[in-house]
Amino acid sequence: MALERLACTLDVQHVQQLVLSSQEAKKTAYCPYSHFPVGAALLTRSGRIFSGCNVENACYTLGICAERTAIQKAISEGHKDFRAIAIASDLQDEFISPCGACRQVMREFGTNWAVYMTKPDGTYVVRTVQELLPASFGPEDLQKM
Repeated sequence: MALERLACTLDVQHVQQLVLSSQEAKKTAYCPYSHFPVGAALLTRSGRIFSGCNVENACYTLGICAERTAIQKAISEGHKDFRAIAIASDLQDEFISPCGACRQVMREFGTNWAVYMTKPDGTYVVRTVQELLPASFGPEDLQKM
């Protein structure tokens, strides 16, 4: 099922659970404008999974992506150390990829954790946050001044 393996990948059971959780989260997406539902499932170091979906707004810029919803839920409950996130959409021919804003939010919490980009059939590719956002700016850069 996996098309690539990286050092930070999870065991098959965790990946399957994360992918299924992201697909379930996608079902609750509120996307009356784009009609592009997205779900995400975030795995913390402690083993807890937080799910999220995209939530659009008539004032388009106030919408939020599934990945950021999941991350904000985790942060609001005291979790800041992440192992992986899976993202699901209805794209058939391509793996769903996080937008630039979501990549930067992920980067806030480290560069060496896995991002599983999926297709509806459950196949996926996995990259680290570092690979998705190379030469990035993060919290430690604020300490260099």
